[in-house]
Amino acid sequence: MTLSPSIQYDFSLLHYNTFGVNARAYAYVEATSPEIFSSIRDDNTLSALPRLILGGGSNIVLTQDFAGLVMHMRMKGIDIVAENDDFTFVRAAAGESWHEFVMWTLDRNLGGLENLSLIPGSVGAAPIQNIGAYGVEAKDYIHALRAYDFQTGEIITFHNADCRFGYRDSIFKHALQSRVIVLEVTFALPKKWQVNGHYADVTRKLEERGVRAPSARDVSEAVISIRTDKLPDPSKIGNAGSFFKNPMVDAKQHDALQRLFPDLVSYRQPASEYKLAAGWLIDQCGWKGQVRGAVGVYEKQALVLVNLGGATGADIVHLANTIQADVFDRFGVQLEPEPVYV
Repeated sequence: MTLSPSIQYDFSLLHYNTFGVNARAYAYVEATSPEIFSSIRDDNTLSALPRLILGGGSNIVLTQDFAGLVMHMRMKGIDIVAENDDFTFVRAAAGESWHEFVMWTLDRNLGGLENLSLIPGSVGAAPIQNIGAYGVEAKDYIHALRAYDFQTGEIITFHNADCRFGYRDSIFKHALQSRVIVLEVTFALPKKWQVNGHYADVTRKLEERGVRAPSARDVSEAVISIRTDKLPDPSKIGNAGSFFKNPMVDAKQHDALQRLFPDLVSYRQPASEYKLAAGWLIDQCGWKGQVRGAVGVYEKQALVLVNLGGATGADIVHLANTIQADVFDRFGVQLEPEPVYV
């Protein structure tokens, strides 16, 4: 049985994107079950419209009104679905808040996702972006996911390897973009939990709190404290968190940069690559705290662009482009935005 979707037209997205951009959608629907997608697919008029899947709205820049159908993911539910000697398998619906899901796991003494605490957005967006923070990525714990295929009308299971995860990347941003919709994600959380303290900020925060043998909850609270100190609250200042990816360079380029800039902040990666700190590069170009009209760079973190009130998506993109050009001129490094421009 298919459901008749309740479509709203000329719908304001002002409160549905964390940048607080006042763009409108030609049509909007809340997706509370997979049947909604089937009914849209079977409707000749609706299926012909451009589609935008919206979760928490924390990873998009609305550059203009959207002349299509916005499908707002609202499916809910979290369950422990299986376990074995090594893992507890937890399934979460795509419409669940990511942070609330992490808190749900910690409330049940299930560790693994604590380093990803307070990341905005929904569970369904986590595998698409392969969200990550403080040495952990979603791919490290994703076991499988189920997604609706608009082309065939089928629900498909993707195992971890099928998702082709990369740094802030997955198959859902490329070959399957706009074709499949993530419905639910199953995570494999280890029973033999070990603290991941590779990032100095987390270790330092735990030491400040006098925590010598941290639990997963301790790590989560440390991460929440760090993020709260560094990042603005989207409910108060429009933003999408870290705006640029940390760029990857080969050893030759890294060594050349380090000779020119001895204080270069970088992290050694596999295959002789280095991850550069995008925030440091931007800060060195003098952008931290700078304001350009209704947009600016957050004074506590150069990696964050903010809407100071009434900014358009075009304003945000213009500032981002200017910063990218400055960083490239000084360092020869191309920054790539994390949010999707729509």
